[in-house]
Amino acid sequence: MTILITAVMDLEPSVAERILLGARPLIEASLAEPGCEAYSWALDPLTPGRIHVFERWTDEASLAHHFTLPNYTEMRTHLRSAGPIKSTSRKYRVAHDEPVYDETGTPRADFFTLPA
Repeated sequence: MTILITAVMDLEPSVAERILLGARPLIEASLAEPGCEAYSWALDPLTPGRIHVFERWTDEASLAHHFTLPNYTEMRTHLRSAGPIKSTSRKYRVAHDEPVYDETGTPRADFFTLPA
């Protein structure tokens, strides 16, 4: 079952871009892992120093393996170099997904297709 992870990190604005750019090789290493479908960091354009993280994993085993790899532990070390960080992170199991827009191009808030 697909797992999504979202995180928000609030850093000192003066270090946020350095931390984001310095994380690139670690992000690339994560993206190369089996089971990693998405791994992205982005600066928030409205909140200085805020970084949003989005990850998508094919299954729990892939995510568990990620937590054992050097790029994960190096990422934690890299983040500590930023000084104090306020962060929240959550993981979600995805039971069903579908397009936002139906066949007519209309955005839909409801789930309108049958689960596979």
